[in-house]
Amino acid sequence: MPPMTRPLRSVLYIPGSKPRALEKARGLPTDAIIFDLEDAVAPAEKAAARETLREALAGDYGTRLRLVRVNGLDTEWGAADLAAFADAPCDAILLPKVDGPETVEAARQHAARPFWAMMESARGILHAAAIAEAVEGFVLGTNDLARELGCETPAGRMPMMTALQTALLAARAAGIPCIDGVYNAFRDEDGLRAECAQGKALGMDGKSLIHPAQVEVANAAFSPSEEEVDLARRQIEAFDAAIADGQGVAVLDGRIVENLHVETARRTLARANA
Repeated sequence: MPPMTRPLRSVLYIPGSKPRALEKARGLPTDAIIFDLEDAVAPAEKAAARETLREALAGDYGTRLRLVRVNGLDTEWGAADLAAFADAPCDAILLPKVDGPETVEAARQHAARPFWAMMESARGILHAAAIAEAVEGFVLGTNDLARELGCETPAGRMPMMTALQTALLAARAAGIPCIDGVYNAFRDEDGLRAECAQGKALGMDGKSLIHPAQVEVANAAFSPSEEEVDLARRQIEAFDAAIADGQGVAVLDGRIVENLHVETARRTLARANA
């Protein structure tokens, strides 16, 4: 399955317990928001955060994709979170630490909603293909994954590459979006830009973010460049001209252009238009 055309370049975590942050998010140019009830909320605040977030979601977040990350069912808050957002105005529930499709099925017993999965454990990565068939999207939890693997996290992320690509392969096979993990040094724009470029090169749909200052960099990195758009248009034009002339392939800038290249070009233009 091809990557999605809906823009998911920037996917920003917002604590569900912070009314000011929830209000500010309405004006941020992020493509999607993860309203977080899990890691970003202290245990003593979790029940109150539930109500704060339900009130906030009644407001207008425009066309942004709205994901609510709940606590796991193995915690004292998970079942109540799912019940509270079973009918809330959000697009999907994001489940943490999904180790297999049974995690999703257990959540369905509490809420009949679309689900996304946090891919952040070794077991989850090994069951990525089965999980992908049970959910609407993946968000990579690279911090938790690195901790469980016991690997270092240098620039380039080579120790994590097998896990990143395994999750992406599963997402593509199922036809669902795959969002790259966070970049922790939110003041390091050059580092973020490099990691976004790597994620885009791998085929990720966008980047999960921990700070509003990261949104602009992610949006730019995951948007088709002017050069990519120009090439896509010229590939389509060259191929259409070749077909009209009775040819099965075209040649553009010294390179063969086949139908598969045209499909990629059309997706590039669809992304740019979206």
